Amino acid sequence: MDFHFYSACCFLIIFSKVSTAIDTLSPSELLTDGMTLVSRTGSFELGFFTPGSSENRYLGIWYKNIPMQTVVWVANRRNPINSSTGMLKIESSGKILIQVQNTTVVWSTNSTARVQNPILQLLDSGNLVVKDGKDSNPENYIWQSFDYPSDTLLPEMKIGIDLRTGFHWRLTAWKNWDDPSPSDLTYGIELKGNPEVVLRKGLEKYFRSGLWNGNGFSAAPNYRSNPIFDYDFIWNESEVYYIFFLKNKSVMSRVVLNQTQSERQRYTWSPETQTWKLFSVQPDGNCGKYGLCGPNGNCADEFPACQCLTGFRPKLFERWNSSDWSDGCIHNKPLNCQSGDGFIRIGKVKTPDSTNSWINKTINLKECRAKCLRNCSCMAFTNLFVTKGGSGCVMWFDDLLDIKHQSDGQDLYIRVSASEAERKKKAMVKLAIILATVIVALLGFLLLVYRLRRSRRKLKDEVEDNNLNDGEDKNENEDIDVAVFEFGTIAQATDSFSFMNKLGQGGFGPVYKGTLANGQEIAVKRLSKSSGQGPNEFKNEVKLIAKLQHRNLVRLLGCCIHGDERMLVYEYMPNRSLDKFIFDETRCTVLTWSKRFRIICGVARGLLYLHQDSRLRIIHRDLKTSNVLLDSEMNPKISDFGMARTFGGDQIEANTNRVVGT
Repeated sequence: MDFHFYSACCFLIIFSKVSTAIDTLSPSELLTDGMTLVSRTGSFELGFFTPGSSENRYLGIWYKNIPMQTVVWVANRRNPINSSTGMLKIESSGKILIQVQNTTVVWSTNSTARVQNPILQLLDSGNLVVKDGKDSNPENYIWQSFDYPSDTLLPEMKIGIDLRTGFHWRLTAWKNWDDPSPSDLTYGIELKGNPEVVLRKGLEKYFRSGLWNGNGFSAAPNYRSNPIFDYDFIWNESEVYYIFFLKNKSVMSRVVLNQTQSERQRYTWSPETQTWKLFSVQPDGNCGKYGLCGPNGNCADEFPACQCLTGFRPKLFERWNSSDWSDGCIHNKPLNCQSGDGFIRIGKVKTPDSTNSWINKTINLKECRAKCLRNCSCMAFTNLFVTKGGSGCVMWFDDLLDIKHQSDGQDLYIRVSASEAERKKKAMVKLAIILATVIVALLGFLLLVYRLRRSRRKLKDEVEDNNLNDGEDKNENEDIDVAVFEFGTIAQATDSFSFMNKLGQGGFGPVYKGTLANGQEIAVKRLSKSSGQGPNEFKNEVKLIAKLQHRNLVRLLGCCIHGDERMLVYEYMPNRSLDKFIFDETRCTVLTWSKRFRIICGVARGLLYLHQDSRLRIIHRDLKTSNVLLDSEMNPKISDFGMARTFGGDQIEANTNRVVGT
């Protein structure tokens, strides 16, 4: 055996007890396979490991205080070690080396900085740093692993670009669970036009974030109100980057690239289940994939197909009708810049690809419109920032690519011919008149029915005050035939009431989408602790709707009572509520006259049933567009009976002690 190698081994044995379970390594120490560094509070650990079913060894960093090994950084990704003879050391110059048998170098840092007393330290953030041990500034690093991410983004780690040097902080996925070497799936900020976060598969764009609008990226939901993390996007003369911070340091959250599913995933550790829970994913659904609808197309996850932007038509109808949308859309009428074009507002969208875009952070929206109108190549504009009433200007040139309807998106103004803009304006006025006429006709019809019924009945001498006041119905103790769900069943169906499954928020509380074990889709209304509605409204809705059966009333599948929890389980309505269509210009175009007429008649039939034909005569008291749900075939169903009250068999009037409803 070589004498020098034997001496080195003896040296390692002597220092093994000293080096294990500390957070620093000095030039006089070595870290061999089997030894580890542990951050000061025990959050992270560094050492040699073997991934999955591989037999190779790598130097990596993983979470220390959870049972499953979750690696967040790998040093020698491209050069694995096929034995347990690897060792880590820091030279007196501050350079870090990984060697095999104390001879062959398989990985090293390339920092040119020099320090007098270098030490290698694993921080509680998961950052491995080299610094001067005598430097009074604890954040003065000459090298750090956060500058060279693997597949994981940790809190306080950047992804972006150093504009002074051109250096990129970018995530690169593992090839698979057994091989941490870099794959072709990358995630980072690109500056072709204006900065966006882009997920690529090789050279192909696979997903992009949309522009930063002050609250977040236009392609992602606004996560500001979540209890786990906050985030920011910095863009100045020196650098541009995205970063997130934990609101509670005891919570563990990470962003990771999944090569197998071609996704950027965010996970949060669940101490109760001892597993990583999926918080969010990008791209989310088919509409998240880059350029699905081609130029000037608009995609929405609520609909099965792409749509052309308002003022546009399919370029090739035959391909479009066969679900080949790659050729996209063209203007209905040619633009004429000289005679004056106009703009149509498209609400709540992910902003187009920024490759051919221009920004100005100082001018307002009116000035932005005028500037776009003067430039014949400008095809769309909007505010750069949506905060504080909107500010700044973004303009797009040539075709508009990769637009998606987004609930947290922003308004986009697209260029159309002057005649098309005028036609759109007239159409909106006509639609408002039609809706007003229909509502007046519907109210007149209901009033006529009410008066006919009133003339046939005798007025009761006395009215039970609790029929239309704050109290309970007089039949509250009668048995109710309704299914009761276990809390665990509901929690499993909604993925523990995941933020991603939240459908909306009402007076009763949040509503979540869920899927039962048998595959049935459900909607779960969960009584909020801060809700103005309480147990009385909960019991009232269960009692009333459980006894009603009509095609235009939403069907109650059951309820759940668990401690302080109160939940109602309904059939799931894929098209949500009527207000999502009436008050959104993009979706409003889906409501053809035949569909509108069918919805009107359905609501009228439902009300007639409640007022006249049901066993219990019921007054809803909170009928509005958000309480009219639409199934997959756009059939209307009246919902939310928390404020409803019953009448006697021939009763037509009563008094109420408070104002209710919206």
